[in-house]
Amino acid sequence: MVLLCVVCHVFVLVLCLSSAEDFDWTKNSHSSFYYGTFPAGFSWGAGSSAYQTEGAWDKDGKGLSIWDVFSHKKGKIQQNDTGDSSCEGYHKVKDDVSLMKELKLNHYRFSISWPRLIPTGIKSDHINEKGIQYYDELINHLLESKITPIVTLYHWDLPQVLQEKYGGWQNISMVNHFNEFASLCFEKFGNRVKYWNTFNNPWSVAVEGYETGEHAPGVRLRGTGAYRAAHHIIKAHAKVWHTYDTQWRGKQKGLVGISLSGDWGEPVDISNQKDIEAAERYVQFYLGWFATPIFHGDYPQVMKDFIGRKSNQQGLGTSRLPTFSPQEKSYIKGTCDFLGLGHFTTRYITQKNNPSVRSSSSYFTDRDLAELVDPRWPDPGSEWLYSVPWGFRRLLNFVKSQYGNPMIYVTENGVSEKMLCTELCDDWRIQYYKDYINEMLKAIKDGVNVKGYTAWSLLDKFEWDEGYSERFGLYYVDFRNKNKPRYPKASVQFYKRVISSNGFPNQREVENWRRKAVETCSSSNQLLAAEEQRSSAANILRLIHDPLTSHMEMVTEIVVPTVCTLSILLSAVFLMFLLRRRN
Repeated sequence: MVLLCVVCHVFVLVLCLSSAEDFDWTKNSHSSFYYGTFPAGFSWGAGSSAYQTEGAWDKDGKGLSIWDVFSHKKGKIQQNDTGDSSCEGYHKVKDDVSLMKELKLNHYRFSISWPRLIPTGIKSDHINEKGIQYYDELINHLLESKITPIVTLYHWDLPQVLQEKYGGWQNISMVNHFNEFASLCFEKFGNRVKYWNTFNNPWSVAVEGYETGEHAPGVRLRGTGAYRAAHHIIKAHAKVWHTYDTQWRGKQKGLVGISLSGDWGEPVDISNQKDIEAAERYVQFYLGWFATPIFHGDYPQVMKDFIGRKSNQQGLGTSRLPTFSPQEKSYIKGTCDFLGLGHFTTRYITQKNNPSVRSSSSYFTDRDLAELVDPRWPDPGSEWLYSVPWGFRRLLNFVKSQYGNPMIYVTENGVSEKMLCTELCDDWRIQYYKDYINEMLKAIKDGVNVKGYTAWSLLDKFEWDEGYSERFGLYYVDFRNKNKPRYPKASVQFYKRVISSNGFPNQREVENWRRKAVETCSSSNQLLAAEEQRSSAANILRLIHDPLTSHMEMVTEIVVPTVCTLSILLSAVFLMFLLRRRN
């Protein structure tokens, strides 16, 4: 058994270290829907993260995270929302695992809150046993339900003490502190957890946390902050991988990867070499920034060239992009047992020359490109998220060609809605999942080594700087209700049938799934409407007895739910009418 594990591990390393092939930027065929099934053993899941869903921000010995502090600052988050209670997932482990069982998930991807386990982030200070008990309970309930846990070690909630004391990911000391946290997780949970992601979307941590300041910790170091943070994150990932490899792999037989996010960049004109080069820069500055060091040992050459040249033009003695020593390159190269891939949308890319002025230097101007969208692309939710399914297949094939066809788990893919009243009959989400999952199936037919898919996300949750104004969930969460009840959207029934069939058997059956999903959601809409009526009545009684209540609060607490109730009922009737006409 040990010999078999060693052979498998060597095979994984060979895949990671395979040389890159050329990607054909001129070949982009938008083929019709493909009816077929996924390979046997393909893993279907859904995901979440600690800060976005757990709540219990100051309960049972948990320490402060940078997101606790950031969200409490007025004006940082839409509506001044916080993740203080969020979905109350900390108190609803059994309930949420039951939802996963109902969906028939094969795996559930979640993250462990660093400050819930180590309140200050420094292991020698204190370990919070109640935090360990919480994740023990979650992992055990998952395994009892035959659901594989896929665990992310860092989904953005750095302990606040480490930010205040060291400057967070701007400081090299994070590498060792993170390694100690990871080692604790391996020690406590590794006998049951076999899939580990070190980081989720480090691009966002670096750029939005330390360049633009849109995300916690809200640091704005234009032109340097993102590159320095990313440099330390890559080193931290490699150290954790080596720690697992030398100390835990032999006993626990698990895998360690990293979850990278990447929008696809398509040349505006695929016959224009400058557009092709700009599109490749877009992808290399996004996904390749992290993937290329991990697979090949160093940053993409195009990043080194562009940032180095601009730094020189700005009169700097060295490049703003840090460098790896030969020893570090060797140490980082090949630290991938699998690649987690998050993907949501696509942009058209064209060449744009930005002036090399020191005062205006930034990650974005370093790329010398412009991002465009097609106005015909659907955009039901987030302003950045357009539905462009064919870009997913292109990205997956790019990964195959650039990084030696590694084992891939899609760790995030989904779509939001952004509206005052959330609609349980989320026909647009069904369409998004149907089309994106199908493009993934086509990529597998192309030879891409995709082993699993994670719908993002299981629940509506706190959406970072957007607060609760956007919803990605398969399940609707009523955040106005202190119990945070969950209601299935139509996409639950559709995704459940995709899982049960392991794909798309035939056109008639898939269309039937869609019709039944919308029929089911109509009754759920009526249930939600009834709940909102009861909630509105309770609010009216409360406000009548509170003479200090403002008119604005009454509008928020009474009128909005009432309007939503009417909208929900009307939309349900309208969808049923459309379905009857279609059939």
